[in-house]
Parts: sequence; C-alpha cells; structure tokens
Amino acid sequence: MSILSSKTARKVLTCAALGGALIVAGCTPTVQVSVPKEPITINLNIKLDAEVRVKLEESAEKDIKSNPGLF
Repeated sequence: MSILSSKTARKVLTCAALGGALIVAGCTPTVQVSVPKEPITINLNIKLDAEVRVKLEESAEKDIKSNPGLF
C-alpha cells in the first residue's frame, strides 16, 4: 500500500506538471523590433579614376601620333 492515495498522488503530479509548464512558459524568448537611435548613413565615396585614365590614354595616343619623334 502506498503512502499517498491515488487521488492525492494524481493531484500532486498535476500540480507539479502545471508548475513545470509555468516555469517553461516564463523562459520563452521575446523578439523586439525598434527604431535605431542614430540614422543610417551610406558612404558614397566612389573613385572615378577609370574615366580619367581613358581620357588621359586617348590624349597620350593622340600626342604620340602627332609627334612621333617625342619618345
């Protein structure tokens, strides 16, 4: 014969299960979406040296063709 009756044992198990469920439910992660404090900045420092090189190369080719004895 057990120390606790079956009704009492069932109540204890039910309370333990509910208590465990409450503890686990209290540990669920939360997700917050908030606006940043500082504005988002995008740095647009772009070098345009490719176009300058093409123009200089074209200019150099013209100068070499017009003055072949220079170099």
